[in-house]
Formats: sequence, structure tokens, C-alpha cells
Amino acid sequence: MNNGGYNDAVTNHFRSPVQQHTGVIVAQFEYHDIDAFDQIDSLFKLVNLDNCFIKPSRDLFLPTETVSHLPDIQQLNIDPIFPNRTNILHLHNMAHSRAFFFSYILQSRFKRPAVNMSDSASEYDPGFMYYFLSTMADVAANPKINASALYFQPNMAYSSSYKAFFNKTMPLFAPRAFRMDDYNDPVHLERISTLNFFQVEDLGAILPKGQRSLNYTLEDYRINEWYYSWLPYANRQQDELTTYQVKIRYANNTNETYVFHGPNAPDEDPGPVKFTRPYFDCGRSNKWSFPAITPIADLHPRHTQFRHIEYPTLTAISVMELDFERIDINQCPKGEGNSGPNSFADTARCKKDTTECEPLDGYGFRRGGYQCRCKPGFRLPNVVRRPYLGEMVERATRYQYSTAFSCAPIGWIQKLPFDYNKMDEYERQQYLSQDYHNVTGAASLRASTINVDEVIEFLKSVTAENCHTFAPDDLILPGDVGFGKESQFENEARMALRLANFLSAFLQIVDHSEIFSGVRVVDRPLTEDQMMGEVLSLILGNSKIWASGMYWDRGKFTNRTLFAPLAYKTTLNTRKFEMEDLARLNSTRDAYVNKPWFRKLKTRWSTNFDDLEKYYLKLKLRHNATGMYSRKYERYPTFYKAAEIHHGQWSVPEFDCTGLVKKWIVHYTAPFFGWDALRAKLEFKGAVRVTMELLNLDIVQCPNEYYVQNAFKDTHRCDRKTSYCVPIQGRGFDTGGYKCECIQGFEYPFEDPITYYDGQLVEAEYLNIIRDEKTRYDFLKCRVAGAAGLQSSFIITLALLLFTLVFRRQ
Repeated sequence: MNNGGYNDAVTNHFRSPVQQHTGVIVAQFEYHDIDAFDQIDSLFKLVNLDNCFIKPSRDLFLPTETVSHLPDIQQLNIDPIFPNRTNILHLHNMAHSRAFFFSYILQSRFKRPAVNMSDSASEYDPGFMYYFLSTMADVAANPKINASALYFQPNMAYSSSYKAFFNKTMPLFAPRAFRMDDYNDPVHLERISTLNFFQVEDLGAILPKGQRSLNYTLEDYRINEWYYSWLPYANRQQDELTTYQVKIRYANNTNETYVFHGPNAPDEDPGPVKFTRPYFDCGRSNKWSFPAITPIADLHPRHTQFRHIEYPTLTAISVMELDFERIDINQCPKGEGNSGPNSFADTARCKKDTTECEPLDGYGFRRGGYQCRCKPGFRLPNVVRRPYLGEMVERATRYQYSTAFSCAPIGWIQKLPFDYNKMDEYERQQYLSQDYHNVTGAASLRASTINVDEVIEFLKSVTAENCHTFAPDDLILPGDVGFGKESQFENEARMALRLANFLSAFLQIVDHSEIFSGVRVVDRPLTEDQMMGEVLSLILGNSKIWASGMYWDRGKFTNRTLFAPLAYKTTLNTRKFEMEDLARLNSTRDAYVNKPWFRKLKTRWSTNFDDLEKYYLKLKLRHNATGMYSRKYERYPTFYKAAEIHHGQWSVPEFDCTGLVKKWIVHYTAPFFGWDALRAKLEFKGAVRVTMELLNLDIVQCPNEYYVQNAFKDTHRCDRKTSYCVPIQGRGFDTGGYKCECIQGFEYPFEDPITYYDGQLVEAEYLNIIRDEKTRYDFLKCRVAGAAGLQSSFIITLALLLFTLVFRRQ
């Protein structure tokens, strides 16, 4: 399936409706020419629920370039990811993480049997409900992810959900969950869409022969481009898949080094995740979706008693999908820093003679997701306060567009001085007395007015080697130092929330005492290997997570008093990880159930669970091991309660000198819940915790409201009379992450490819004042708009007067 026929489809589509029907306006206003956005939008509207089954396959796909600027896993820790691509990055990380988990757990039968497992080898595989609820939790905990699925190759899926099914496979197996629109569902009498209703089914539940259009491994399925991205897979040699190593320390202090096969590593080509063209999910969610696909590895065949022929291969794929309408498009022209294929490039309406385009986030698939800034050498009119919003430009009438949305040229253009001197001592002392506070070390955090440079210098001076020399209070920072963690680390927090959501669903929906008719058996209780694989997959799938742990309350995990698997890494980019069960720490002081954060969370959720979010699911299972057809789960629909992201707990920044990750870190903890022993009421079962490095945060030095708790608020060095501060993303935990834009009525006077003062330059010049070195800080100010024109007029007038006086004397 390629882009062949795309141009013909666009041409034919526009020829018929536009030419045959009078009065049809394809663009927003009649004076706008038809551009690439209108062409893609017409293809988008060409397919719907009613006609998708009879449309040719080429109409069910959009061009690859409709989703541009995809995150590159090899550059994730180098280049910043901007807000308009954080959702795609999260999609990437989720698919990556789930593929790691299933690769780990499907191969874990080669490890020693866990304490709570029987001797039957078939019980090592997850049951049906584990698969179904796992895919549903991917969607439930992430509002931007619309669907999640696992697709197995034919006869490569094993299950522990049938009796006497040892070493047998299912012809097809594909658990998939997607978000339903429940505004008209009889469950909700309010007729309000909650986005908490999910359809979960097995797409492999079809007849073994026939029904080719329902077989996701065949081309007759039409929309399965994601399947062919990795599968079917044929090994070129016996052991060619990437291996990962994890060192495990169990609760009884025994050690094990386990090596398993998984997806490609980030430094390999291709990487672990592939993206395919957006497609219309015909007959399923009936939406335009954008998928991310990661392969799942397993050893196949199994139980041959000849280990040398049980070779690693790719047996399945993990597919996560975003709603295409929620993906921001970039309408700005291509240029430096904005290169790459992009179907919507240069569709912005900015006036190119005086303005230039800058993309904005949060607009999705619609026009206007940009702003028109003035080009260098131009300024906004005196009556305009901020750059022109693209949404307003797109909606303007012909008269408004022709008479507005332009910038005025500035007068004399100056050059930044290349030779400058030290500041006069009197002026220097004025700056130091007003803004500079000479407090160093840990005391810089406790001063009434913060010294940003000294705070950052102190944080960077604390290392794993010298942290024991500091007082314990110095290694715990005020909470406002971590301002912005809720938004900048939201993706990482949602990965912990996803695991907590799954555990809540499994503990509430699965009743291990149930007995089904036929040979189907209920899922067995959660195992140690499964929980270890879950926490390990979090740090494998997201490079910003340095540690992840699952902390069960006392007596809540099967056959264990305490159970707390914690996975962590010691270097950023690695294939070697470590894991240990914190239940081995048997002293009262070190027990995790006595830690303040755990006790606080347990106390909060000790009695009242009314605030928890309620999730509904419609679950359909296969008729038998062969598949045949889908049938409703015994409780249809059913529901469970779980925490949302605001129910979790953020920690204050700290340096964990005695912990496993010796860095400045912040934690996010999400609780999970299940039924009590009588299945009469909910109870707190434990928590999932992830750890991120504090120094990965972008600090915000710009002003904000008085109630905003930000330690670095209003510490910028912009000239407050002529400019204002605007944050710049991606600068990290360092000063200068902002730009100084000229306020209304002022202009940027210098010859420069930008129209603002960069915060890093401003901070560097201010440091020169402190060090009593040469500085040009006083030059970094905006000029009164039109002052250069008034000055030139005055000089011309003065010259004319002098000329007149000289002429009269002669």
C-alpha cells in the first residue's frame, strides 16, 4: 500500500464537487485559493461510517506527510520535544513499553518458578483478562490514545485460559480496546459523553476458514498496514534479535541475571517503533487514526526439549493509535529547523513581506494553529499588543485581510556593538543593590529572594560522591523548585497511572473463584514475574524514567506479606537494568510501608472512594480456542473504579543519597484499588511510583500570578520598561530559558535574524556585571517605536534650517 493514486484521487474529488455544483466554497472564504489543507480535508471527509466498506483501499489512507515532525528516538535526549508533539511521543513510548513487557513475560517461563506459581508450565502465560484489561488500561489512563491492540501471528499465541491447552496455540489472537462515544448509551442517563467507555474484543475470534475480510493477517483486511510494518517475520539467522539484561535481587536475597530478547534498541536502524500512514478505522472505531507499532519477541517453538531449535523471533506487534483529528499540524513554510516532509507546509496566511509564521500547539487538525510574527526589521503597529493569531487571520474577510495583519518597518537599524567596556562602578552598584543577592550554597534556597545562579550551582555541586557531606535538610528542596513537573512530566506520570489503572481493573473485575462452562478457566492471580515485568517495562519504554516501583500494602499480594519490585537504571542510554524486591528490607525503619509518602497515600484512601473515576467496558471473548465468533463476557457491560492523574501524589524534589538513583529527583505516585476479602467494598491495595530527574525540567523565570508556586518566578533579566518575558522550551534546568520581546509601542532596533533578546545572552551579560567584566547589558533594551523616524525627521529639518541660514548670509 503506497501513495499511488493519491494525486488522482485529489484531482477527481475536486473536479466533481467544485466544478459541477455552484456556490460550493471549499476554502474558509471565497477569496482564499484551494491549497494542500483543503485537499487533505476533502480526503478526510470523503470517508465515513456509511461508505467506508465500499470505498477503494486507497481512500482509506491519508498521505504519510500529513503527520510531520515525528519524534526520533535517537534524538530524544538531545533535542527538545515541543508541546505539539508530546502526544505522539507518548504514543511512541507506550507502544515501546508494552512490547517490552510482553516480550519479557512471554519468555519468563525460562526463569526459575516464582513462589506463588504451580508446576504447570502453561500457567506462566497471561490469561485472557490480563490481555484485555491491559489494552483497555492503555486507553483508559491516556485521554489522547484512542485505541490499543496486540496482534499475534497465526498459531503463535499461547494461553492459560483453557484446560488441557498445554503447548497449544490459537489460530489468531488480537485483543483490542478502543474508546467509545457513550453519549447515547443507556448506561448513562445523562446523555453526556464521558470518554470513559471502552469496547474490548478479540479480533481473532473468526472462523478458521473463510471470512478473509476479517482476517487481520491478509490484504483483504484492507486497513492492516500496521501489520505488515513488522510481520510476518522471517529469521535470517538463529539469534539475531536484540537482547536486554536485568539483574534481579529477590526478597530472600537470592540474585539472578536474566537476559531476554526484545524490540530493536534505539541506536539500531530501524528503531523499535514504526509509524504508518493515518487510516480510517473502518468497522471498528470508525475514526481516522494514526498508529505506532512495536514488535514483540518470543522463543518459538516451545517445549521441544531441544533448546537449540527454540529460537527468538517476532511473534506479535503492539499497536497504539491516536485520533488523527487531535494531532497538531504545521502550516508554516519549510525552513531551517522546520524541514522534512509536510503536506501542510506553507498553507499559513501570514503576509510574507512583513511577517513570518510560528506554529502553536493545541489546535489539532484545523486551520489557524500558528501566529504571524514580525520579520526582522519590522514591528507591530502601536495599536497591536501581541503577534497576529492565525485563527484570526484565517477568519478575516477580504477587506480585513488586506488592511490589517501587517507589520510596519522600523527606522534606523543598528548593529550590536563589537567593542564594549566595563560598566561604571556607580551604575554597577545600582544593579547589584537592586537585583543581586549574594547568597551561596544550600542557603541560597532559604533566602527571602532567590539567587537563581547560585541555586543551580548548588544543585550541580551535589553528587553521589559528596552527598553524604550535606545535612539531610539540604538535600530536600522546597516544592516550588519543581514548578512545571505536572505538565513537563505528565507523560511519565501517565505511564505509572496506566499501570495503576490496570491493577485496579484486574483486582476488581477478575473473580478467581468463578467457574465457567466448558474448558475456559478464570485468570490466575497476578504473579511476581508479571509485576516485575510491568515495572521494568516503564523504564525500558521511557528514557526519562530512572526508576519505577510497585508497592503492595501489607498482605495484599498473593502469598506474600510484602511485595515491592523496583526497577532502575544507572546510566541514561543502556541495555542493562537492575531490579530488586524492597520487601527484603525487613527493618522497621527501612520498610516501605512505614515511609511517609506511602502512609500519607494510604491514609488518604482509607475510607472514601467516591472521588475515583468510574470506567465502563463492553468485553467480548472468543467462543472457543479456535475462535469461531465473539460472544459477550458474562458481565456485560461491567465497570471498575480507578484513580485519575490528579489523585496521584507528587513529591518534593530531593537528592536520594541512600537510594538507588543518586540524583536530584522527583517522584509521582498513583494508587490502585481492589475488593476486600469479601468483595463487599473497595480498599487501598498499593501504589505505583516513577522517578524522574529534576534537572530535566525547564525552569520558568517569567512573571506569573501571585498564587503560582514557582521558586524562579520573575527572576528574568529583561528590561522591564521596554520588554516582557516569554518562556522558551527545551533549555533545561538552567537560566536563560526565555526571550525578551518588545512591549507594545517599542521595537527591536538591531540588525539580527531574530526580533527579541535571547535570555541566555541577557543572563550572560548580567553575569559580566557581577564579575566586573566588559558588558553590553545596557544595550539589550527595546527602542521607542518610531523614535528613529522622528530623529531622522528632526535631523533633516535641522539641516534644512542650517542650509537656509547659510544661503541667506551669502
